[in-house]
Amino acid sequence: MDFPLRIATYNIRKALGNDRRRDPERTLRVIAALDADIILLQEADMRLGQRPSALPAALFEGQPFRAISFDDDRDSLGRHGNAILIRDGIDVLATAHTDLPGLEPRGAVMADLAVQGRVIRVVGTHLGLIRASRRRQLAALRHFAEHAHISARLIAGDFNEWSDVAHLAGLGAEYTVLPSPPTFHARHPVGALDRIAVTDEFTLHSIAAALTPESRRASDHLPLVANLTLQAAA
Repeated sequence: MDFPLRIATYNIRKALGNDRRRDPERTLRVIAALDADIILLQEADMRLGQRPSALPAALFEGQPFRAISFDDDRDSLGRHGNAILIRDGIDVLATAHTDLPGLEPRGAVMADLAVQGRVIRVVGTHLGLIRASRRRQLAALRHFAEHAHISARLIAGDFNEWSDVAHLAGLGAEYTVLPSPPTFHARHPVGALDRIAVTDEFTLHSIAAALTPESRRASDHLPLVANLTLQAAA
C-alpha cells in the first residue's frame, strides 16, 4: 500500500536569525513545528575550526527526530553544512558524503533509509553561487545518487538558482523538480532557491513554504515542506 511521507528542506543559516541573534533553540522549534518525517538542513555547521554544529547535541534530547551521523572527524552535525534529520522509527541502512566541483567548497550527504518497508535514497545539498559550478554540481549529484536497486530517490536542498527550473535539468530526466514557492528572503520571499527533486515513485500532494512569525525571524530562508506519497514496494 502506498503511504504518505512529509519532507522538508531548510537552510538554517547557522541558527542566525534576521534579528542578528544566534538562537539554536528557536531554530529547533521551527524544525519541530514542520512535523516532517525527513528534514534536510543546510548551513547546519559553523565554518571555522572543527566546524561544530550550529545546533548543540543536547537540544535534540526529547525531540521526535534525530540527526544522521556521517562519520565526520569534526564536531559537525553533517558535512559541508549539510545534515539530515529523521523521525524516530526510520532506520538508516547506509550513509555517504561527497565533495562537489566548483570554486566554492560545496558538498552533499546521502542516506539510504527504510521507511515502512520501502528503501529510499535521500540526498541533501547546498549548491554554489556560480551557475557554471551549479551545472557541474547537478551532474555530480545525479551520479552520486545513482543506485542499481533503489529506484525511489530524492534530492533536496538550497539549489541557489534564481532563474527558471530549466537551469536544473542537469539532474537528468528521471527527476522531477517540484514546483516550489519562494522561500528567500524570509521577510519578503521572492526567490524559489530551496528545491525538492524526486523520481517517479513519489507523488506530490502539496508543497508550501512554512511561513510563521518565528520562521520569518529564525533564518533568511523559509523551510520548504512537501507532502508526498511513496509507492509501496513491488
